[in-house]
Amino acid sequence: MEQTDSERLRKAILEVIHNQVRDNDPPETGLTVKRLRQQGFSEEETLKLVGFVVASEVFGVLKENRPYEEERYIAALKRLPKLPWDEEA
Repeated sequence: MEQTDSERLRKAILEVIHNQVRDNDPPETGLTVKRLRQQGFSEEETLKLVGFVVASEVFGVLKENRPYEEERYIAALKRLPKLPWDEEA
């Protein structure tokens, strides 16, 4: 069975998260996963929330042609469970 685009994207985002946690780069990814789990989020919910931050940053780089900024990425991780697109609210 062939994967859909959304399934491939989901798999790629999860790979980014797992690589960041494994490599401790940036360390805030692993710290965020640990914090969200301690706050009672399931593993699936936690990965989904962190994945939203990864996707938001990738979208900004690719579609809005803005440079990757680790500071912005880390700030978004620290704001979770508040989502990146909820910043103004």
